[in-house]
Amino acid sequence: MRESPSVWAFPTILTLHTTGMAILVGASWLLDLRLLGVAARNTPLSAFRWVFPAITFGLIVNLVTGVFLFIKNAATWGTAVPFGVKMLLVVTSVVLLLPIRKYVNGSAAGEAGGNVRLLAIASILAWTGAVTAGRLLAYLVV
Repeated sequence: MRESPSVWAFPTILTLHTTGMAILVGASWLLDLRLLGVAARNTPLSAFRWVFPAITFGLIVNLVTGVFLFIKNAATWGTAVPFGVKMLLVVTSVVLLLPIRKYVNGSAAGEAGGNVRLLAIASILAWTGAVTAGRLLAYLVV
């Protein structure tokens, strides 16, 4: 991207990364808020199965565009603390989705139990931390 003759290379990749993040984190938060009983209480959990393909799509978009963004500043970001924190939180967030997905796909329509609520809270905190750490890269790492 740095050597690209196009003025649009970097902004396009960054826009795609932001869009993928919005899909990924937005769908995850929507499910987490439902599991916490904050939103859509009367909607059965089975109606939220659609979020997993959306999350997968957003994750794939972010993986591809994230590699391009990383390559642009690999020497700098590879040793930056905010980048390491971001990657740790992204992996944590994705790992948290696995038992949540198992719960939602196995649920008929019931309310979320205590364990899955803790997973939802951890997911919200981890995604928030990952997004924050990602934004801090622009300000703390030059």
